[in-house]
Amino acid sequence: MRRIVLSALVICITLNSFAQSDSAVVKTVKKVTHDVQSSDHLVIQFGYLNWTNAPDSIRTSGFPHSFNVYLMLDFPFKTDPHWSVALGPGISTDHMYFDKMYPGIKETTATIRFFDLADTNHFKKVKLATAYAELPVELRYRFNAEENKGVKFALGVKIGALINAHTRSSELQNKSDNPINEYVMKESSKRFLNKSRFSVNGRIGVGHFSVFANYSVTSLFKEGLGPVIRPLTVGLTLSGL
Repeated sequence: MRRIVLSALVICITLNSFAQSDSAVVKTVKKVTHDVQSSDHLVIQFGYLNWTNAPDSIRTSGFPHSFNVYLMLDFPFKTDPHWSVALGPGISTDHMYFDKMYPGIKETTATIRFFDLADTNHFKKVKLATAYAELPVELRYRFNAEENKGVKFALGVKIGALINAHTRSSELQNKSDNPINEYVMKESSKRFLNKSRFSVNGRIGVGHFSVFANYSVTSLFKEGLGPVIRPLTVGLTLSGL
């Protein structure tokens, strides 16, 4: 009888030890899974650029686009890890192309002029490029809080400072579109453009891929120095790490 009691006691102690060990392993696995989750620190965006409210006299062409890169820190809510706030620095660039027109960003006129060159010599390719140093702030939600899988969305704002604005023109042609000279002309000036930009953005997607939209609340040009144009970009986002 004594041997039976001792054997039963040893079995109970052994089973309890195994149960505690299994519980510790499960907790460890959950903790590691949570720690290695992707928080979308690196955000890369490429999209189609549209100048909203632009007058009909400005003829655009080609594929105007935006390219943005951000390095962001993600701070999950302690009360609910599905929600988080993210922010971090980045660079945003816009490239707008024109059809037989030239934006006079270095002209001494009171306002910026877009010269119509359809009936005279003109460049085949003309673009206006801008670059901003930006700080985006996002409110994020992940349906799967422990992995970078499943549906997720983000809403936020971006504050930017203009660091470069220039035109690039190439392949001079006559009014019949016949080539005259193959050379490149670059001009740089920030005189007519707003030095700061405030925009709102949103994105939704699955895993590392999502679609985004970004709308500039501030006008591209300074008040009274150019048309009230507010850039809008819609495109794809690749995020991870």
